[in-house]
Amino acid sequence: MVGFDPGAQGAALAPEEAALAGSAAGLVTRALVSPFDVIKIRFQLQIERMCAQKPEGKYSGLFQASRCILTEEGLSAFWKGHIPAQLLSACFGAVQFASFEFLTEFVHKTTLYDSQTAGVHFVCGGLAACSATVACQPLDTLRTRFAAQGEPKVYRNLRHAVSKMYRTEGALTFYRGLTPTLMAVFPYAGLQFFFYNVFKRLLVPPPNSGKSEGGLRSLVCGSGAGVISKTVTYPFDLFKKRLQVGGFEEARLHFGQVRRYKGLVDCVVQIAKEEGFRGYFKGLSPSILKAALSTGFTFFWYEFFLNAIHNLKEKQRAN
Repeated sequence: MVGFDPGAQGAALAPEEAALAGSAAGLVTRALVSPFDVIKIRFQLQIERMCAQKPEGKYSGLFQASRCILTEEGLSAFWKGHIPAQLLSACFGAVQFASFEFLTEFVHKTTLYDSQTAGVHFVCGGLAACSATVACQPLDTLRTRFAAQGEPKVYRNLRHAVSKMYRTEGALTFYRGLTPTLMAVFPYAGLQFFFYNVFKRLLVPPPNSGKSEGGLRSLVCGSGAGVISKTVTYPFDLFKKRLQVGGFEEARLHFGQVRRYKGLVDCVVQIAKEEGFRGYFKGLSPSILKAALSTGFTFFWYEFFLNAIHNLKEKQRAN
């Protein structure tokens, strides 16, 4: 069970165990969903209006964008920025789940609330994600830069990217887009944990049915939670991506126009003026696919690795 479970105190989860399981879940999930993330970022950074009758931008649809990237940049392009993305996933998963387990245990022991209620999971999930975001934002910025660059590449590798960004743009550039990220990540992660809790309770097999409560249930519940939470908070993710690539126009010219934004408010206003309301939801289709897969797999692998750790501890006790 995700979160502190008072009914399983005999096998209490240590923070390092939650961090290990969260980190491993993030690593495995990231490798599987990276292509959707690259496509989503390309759509988010495309300035031209979305128009079904006469597309103005380079990318006009999920399959068209996939073919275009594959033809021009090769199969490996779908894993551009994979190293910083993997570091981001490992770091984020470790901090988020360790914080979540700690916060749910803290709430249960110091308040009158049950740690396994959906409301507690919403608040604790949002706070845990905010902690992970602050810790991992530089890696997220690097991941976005690598996914955004086409050919020829501006950054040869991770070390070169860090060095060049620091020299030319300063240390604060690694935290570009932090404000919309925090504004989005609290409700996004909170809704993930909230709906995961709700769906898990709704899909409890009837007593004596013989049906398992295992991995498939976690995958389905996580996917549903990911779709809902991503759709509700999606515009903030787009704002973050636009701000993160400020000063990076040289690598974006290969797939359309570029814009500079003075800050979050200016970004919101310019998108509304130039791209319309639909501009806030560019890349939503691949993003929803990614959210369904990533959230589902994250909870699936997190519970999988927790069970593996628990079984290993039981074997050690038996010996």
